[in-house]
Amino acid sequence: MNPEDDRSRWSSGRTGLPDLLRGHRLAAGLTQAELATRAGIGVRTVRDVERGRSSRPQRTTIELLATALGLAGAARSTFVAARHVPTPRSPEPEPPSYDGSAGVVRPAVLPPAVELIGRERDVVELVGMLTSDPAVRLVSLVGLAGVGKTALALAVAHAAAGRLPGGVAGVLVGEGSDVAEVLAVSAAVFGAARLPELATRLDGQPALLIVDAVERAPGTAVETVHRLASAVPSLRVLVTGRHPVGLRGERVRPVAPLDAPPPDRDDADSASLARYPAVALFTARLALVRPNPPTAAELPALARLVRRLGGLPLAIELMAARGRILDLNELLDRYGDRVLDLATFSGAGERPGWNAADPGPVQRTPATAVETLRDAVATSYLLLTPKERAALRRLAAFSNRWSVKLAEEMLDVGPDAADTVVTDSVALLDRLLELGLLSVRGAGPFRFRLLDAVREFAVEQTAGVGELTAVRRRHARVIARLVARTAPNLVGSDLIAAVHRLDNMGGDISSALAHAAVDDPVTALRLAAGLTRWWRFRGRDVAGRRWLRRLLADPRTADAAPVLRAWAGLGVARLAAEHGAGAEELPAARAALGAFRSAGDVAGELEARTVLSALLTGTGDHDEARGQAEAVLALATRHGRTRDMTVAQNNLAWHGIRVGDLATARRRLAAADRLAAQCGDRRLRALAMANLAEVARLEGRYGVAVDQGRRTLAALTALGDPGHHRRVLGTVGLALARDGRVVEATEVLAELRRGGPVAGLGRMPADGICALIEGTLALHQGDRDLAAEWFAVAVESGANGQDRRDLVEALVGLAASTADPAVLDRLREVCRDSGFRLLPPEMESLEAVTRRP
Repeated sequence: MNPEDDRSRWSSGRTGLPDLLRGHRLAAGLTQAELATRAGIGVRTVRDVERGRSSRPQRTTIELLATALGLAGAARSTFVAARHVPTPRSPEPEPPSYDGSAGVVRPAVLPPAVELIGRERDVVELVGMLTSDPAVRLVSLVGLAGVGKTALALAVAHAAAGRLPGGVAGVLVGEGSDVAEVLAVSAAVFGAARLPELATRLDGQPALLIVDAVERAPGTAVETVHRLASAVPSLRVLVTGRHPVGLRGERVRPVAPLDAPPPDRDDADSASLARYPAVALFTARLALVRPNPPTAAELPALARLVRRLGGLPLAIELMAARGRILDLNELLDRYGDRVLDLATFSGAGERPGWNAADPGPVQRTPATAVETLRDAVATSYLLLTPKERAALRRLAAFSNRWSVKLAEEMLDVGPDAADTVVTDSVALLDRLLELGLLSVRGAGPFRFRLLDAVREFAVEQTAGVGELTAVRRRHARVIARLVARTAPNLVGSDLIAAVHRLDNMGGDISSALAHAAVDDPVTALRLAAGLTRWWRFRGRDVAGRRWLRRLLADPRTADAAPVLRAWAGLGVARLAAEHGAGAEELPAARAALGAFRSAGDVAGELEARTVLSALLTGTGDHDEARGQAEAVLALATRHGRTRDMTVAQNNLAWHGIRVGDLATARRRLAAADRLAAQCGDRRLRALAMANLAEVARLEGRYGVAVDQGRRTLAALTALGDPGHHRRVLGTVGLALARDGRVVEATEVLAELRRGGPVAGLGRMPADGICALIEGTLALHQGDRDLAAEWFAVAVESGANGQDRRDLVEALVGLAASTADPAVLDRLREVCRDSGFRLLPPEMESLEAVTRRP
């Protein structure tokens, strides 16, 4: 049926002007306010004509209405002529209409509750609040447009209906409505003619009234709710709107968006993602427009889409509707950067209403005041004071979750603040939360987050007022201070918490570093210098080294504090050692040592000597490496620095292994374990355990090595140290191979290969370790030709490795497989140059070669 057909239906069957006007308006999909705007007349005039209160409206008014409705021909003539037809007056008052127009609409029948996903706890808690004894008499559901306030209110009403003998009903506040009209309708929906009769009719029985969309006429809503509460003590009122009503005793309940997967869950499987309500809603709505669920290839896009949509139910529904044409990867590519322009209200997403005449299908009315997600955010943004808006613009610099302390630093709140935009950060956060602009997740300090749409809108506003550069500079300095506070805790008992703290701020660290490198390179250098250990633990040594080198080379950092540049240079050297490039950064480490000694910085000197010891070991300068480790032990002992004593004992144990003194190495590692326990450093204790497992393997105690190594792997997994994890995995694999435990050794090989060809600290690359294990297994099974092939690969891989012991072991295996004199010569050369001494099991293998016929 086209619109003209629909209009003719109204024209032929009803001749009264009120009926004709209402019929044509509804057929055109217009509210009373929208029709009044189109016609250029007052909304009260439209309302009076529809209700028959205007017995003979002016012809000019009717002509304007006909033009605004697009009437022509016979339909227009009939409409204009109806001006002269008397409007019959019913002895009963006309029931209020609920059509979404200006004024209030007609709810006598509660519409069916819509399906809710992820709101089960909210429904239970709200029902409890409204039906308990004593009950909360006024509850306001507040939040952004499209977050699901009305749907939640309907679900609560249906769930509470059986416990409210006075009944449940609702009204929709319209633009331009007055208090008398809203009160009249509020009484009428419970069968009372006027407000004074409502209390008598309910007779003390608890009842619930939903007052929907109070932001359309906030003054009217406040006065109405106040008078209802005063006149009818047994009435509970559930309000929905963009902001609280503001009455005494009001319980404000922000309606948060649905939980969406965090960035680290983008690669989760379908079942894991489905646990997030935002994903569950998207897939449920997607199922309405396409027969197949998301494929495995679409799951990462699904997680990113619902996160980009901020978990807003209406935005999710509208995006899912586009899945009729596009797959989820195409949706992400096409709309992922344009979520602010996504329409929030259209034919696919309208406000449910109550329809007394037709209690079946839910009547829906376009709420065209909000066209896009940007409009929804802008409406709430405009409810803030100028200072609150300035604060929101600053907080939008955070890309992920943040704490109250970080917010206060960003807002410059405090007794010594020079650029404060608000004086009470808690009040500000509470205001943002009640307007639906802020999300709070979890119980830790980093639990606050702006919705993506809110953050992007605020960034647009920041750029528009010319504050973007200043805000990003402030953000970089705040993050640099956070890293400086956290970096000392990346050792010792607080290691895991400190690493997770930086993990939580990973996105902000990256953005702060990128912006500061261009705008404020000294701040960027300070930030990067504090991240060295975190980059190591998270396997980002290559990227971290690149950042530090770039910033040190920037001429604008040349005048930075010498100690800061020394820490940055030392970070370059430490990160280079992680991927086998330590020799290139020896000059940087030596320069850092000189700077720390000149400044009298004991902590810096200890760190520099420790890094130098590791680098020199990798280059084969074993005597100097041992000297640096002994200097660390002496300096740390003199200053009572237990952790540095632990590190030194661990390093010196390796030199005992090098010269074949395994007993001394074991004693030093036992001391390191004891010292690590004293200072509460779980990571150093794990490293001591790892080295003890290696010593047990070299002694031929393979079962002990495997057990100790597996305990160490569990500890390193919790700590998140991928380099050392691979090193210990290699120890376990070699011990299993030596012990003839083929199946278990094969499982370790598979795990090593999944980790990729990245070098672990103090070992050859993973492919070389795998070759060493494969060769050992082949030799154990008597296949010397295959063993020789694998050992040759291991020799080639270990030729440039930091730990020459792996190369020695590979050469021993190759000699045992081939009895090639050239291999024996190379083995003697490597041992002579590196100072390594062969261990008894290795000597036995070589003696067996010489005895072989």
